[in-house]
Amino acid sequence: MADITVQNLTKYYGDRLILKDISFDIQPGEKVAILGANGAGKTTLLNILTGRLSYDGGHVAFGQGRTAGVIDQMPDFPPESTVEDILRLAFKESDEVAAAMDALTDEMTRKPDDASLLKRYAQLETRLEILGGYNRDYEINRVCNGLEIAQEMRSQKFDLLSGGEKTRINLARIILEQTDVLLLDEPTNHLDMDAVDWLGNYLENYRGTVLIISHDRWFIDQCCDRVIEIHDCTCDFYNGNYSYYAVERERRREEQLKHHEHELAEKKRLEATARSMHEHGTEHLAKRAASIEKRIARMKVTDRPKTDKKMTVTFGDPNYETEEVLKVRDITKSYDGREILHNVSFNIRNRERVALLGANGAGKTTMLKILLGEEVPDGGVIRKGVGLKPAYLPQQVYFANPHRNLIDTLIYDKNVSMQVARNRLGSFQFTGETQLKTVDMLSGGEKSRLRLCELMYDPLNLLILDEPTNHLDLASREWIEEAVEAFDGTLLFVSHDRYFVERFATRVLYLENGHLTDFIGSYSAFLDWRAKGGGALPEATPAPAPKKKKAAVPTLDDVPKPPEKPKRTGGTKNLQKLLNTLEREISQLETQSSDLEQQMVDAASDSGKLLELMTEKEACDEKLAAKMDEWEAVAAELEELQ
Repeated sequence: MADITVQNLTKYYGDRLILKDISFDIQPGEKVAILGANGAGKTTLLNILTGRLSYDGGHVAFGQGRTAGVIDQMPDFPPESTVEDILRLAFKESDEVAAAMDALTDEMTRKPDDASLLKRYAQLETRLEILGGYNRDYEINRVCNGLEIAQEMRSQKFDLLSGGEKTRINLARIILEQTDVLLLDEPTNHLDMDAVDWLGNYLENYRGTVLIISHDRWFIDQCCDRVIEIHDCTCDFYNGNYSYYAVERERRREEQLKHHEHELAEKKRLEATARSMHEHGTEHLAKRAASIEKRIARMKVTDRPKTDKKMTVTFGDPNYETEEVLKVRDITKSYDGREILHNVSFNIRNRERVALLGANGAGKTTMLKILLGEEVPDGGVIRKGVGLKPAYLPQQVYFANPHRNLIDTLIYDKNVSMQVARNRLGSFQFTGETQLKTVDMLSGGEKSRLRLCELMYDPLNLLILDEPTNHLDLASREWIEEAVEAFDGTLLFVSHDRYFVERFATRVLYLENGHLTDFIGSYSAFLDWRAKGGGALPEATPAPAPKKKKAAVPTLDDVPKPPEKPKRTGGTKNLQKLLNTLEREISQLETQSSDLEQQMVDAASDSGKLLELMTEKEACDEKLAAKMDEWEAVAAELEELQ
């Protein structure tokens, strides 16, 4: 029996269709990722599964006797609750059993000869053991250590915590509940990389069922074995992790494009054939042309797949050749008597790509603000290269006039003409009516994109990013990465997105307990070095990232010419006989193609069967096209002889 069953689920918000006839099962022990663009309906689906949101059609059910734990992006608990109160909610039932045992102990003192009380006590004791009540404190400490929930935090009020701290507390509570099914909505938001790794390892070994909404690609790769992508009110299924999904999705898109182009070409060919037959003017050919036109009317061309627009803009100051970009010496900084940075020193050279990493609260954002002049260090010196032009993309992007539309924002902020503003916005995927939106109507990812649009046309040579992919959907993350890839300058960034760090970092500056470790190499190499106990640090100087070479554009000379078809010989009688045979074969193939088309409609929800049918239909249509070509040649030859 499936842990989660969804059949023909449909959901509207007013007149807007969100989900249409979605069906899937999740079996016990599966770990499934729900992917999709922001607004596609992922959280709506989760809220329906938890019973907090009604739906307009279909059926949703959990396996009999299965319990579910939910982690929301915005957890809600009783006011005045401390962190310890929230954590102990996981042991609510065991606490009730323990209280019943205490009451029973008092009763047994009064009635020492009552055997039924002793029997009841033994039953409660067994139940408490099953619930893990005897190991409560050990389990709470174990999970808190893994998620870096400090002892002093456990006495604080939950409402006073940051968003990241609330996420970690709620996550710890769900883990402690030991439910059969985990429903997680962006569980890695606000977690540092060590906490994400801990959670990923936990879920890998978790024996229950997991359904995760996440945009964290590395995390999905680590702990998910199946992907459900929601788009256009429906969903597609992928039996693998994120890496498999990314490759398979592109393969399916190429396959769909191939079918679209083939069917479109076939339709155009048939239309040309029908016109040619009409032009010959014979009664027989006119009948055949009418038959072809009926077939054209029945044809359905596969939709052209949507393709993501790629970035075509490059930015950065190519003339900046100063070797030394930043020289930082003995920076110290304290808050409320707590030293955040202790004699931090490092150099950054031109065109390096440096990741500034560390646990939450280690001082990463503080270090960035000191470099940008937004914070004053308690001690130390910072020297900047001559002609250095830095630009900063913060975690939360703000605009001075959020009620302006995008065009006016660029006109006023960058002093450009309306046409220049339109062109720049178009290059950054702000097209059509989107350019008339006000800034406050944009999502977090769109605001980051707009700020990059402002920055990229300046002659900057140092780009500083603070959590550039936080809260972004996959498409927005990929776009930001393309933008960063296009930057021909020095990159310094803070990120908990392992995928982003692995892609760009050629050097790691790691902050821990106020001290800095300067490691030259990738983040994976840094983790390996740290796992081996550290030791001597690599000293090699990384080379600037090489420029990508454009693929050579093929010319017509590169395309092989098709072989010429041999002319057919024979009398009119043989040709007429061959023509009749071809017409029968064409009719049979047309019927087969039509049947396969109907089967594809019936198998629309089964991606595996659909791909199989599409391949079969493609082969059938190729045979049909060949037969039509042969028929056309024979008919023309017969007409010449007559």
